[in-house]
Amino acid sequence: MIDILLQGIDDETRIKLLPREQEIIKEWENNGTLLASYIKGDVAGIYLVLMANDKADADKKLSTLPYYPYMKIEIISLR
Repeated sequence: MIDILLQGIDDETRIKLLPREQEIIKEWENNGTLLASYIKGDVAGIYLVLMANDKADADKKLSTLPYYPYMKIEIISLR
């Protein structure tokens, strides 16, 4: 499970990067990489349940997202 908080991203940049971010997330949903996602209600962030071999693999996948430079990430291993 991944807890992501977006920090330091202005609205203009967020809107500019959003289509590609959504495209990658949709690809992950379609190929089974992303099992679930929950948008946070109180802050700019999201919880993801992502298939990965380990924390390094999860971070490698996350690094392909356009929002990655603006993410504060906490990765929690699940069984």
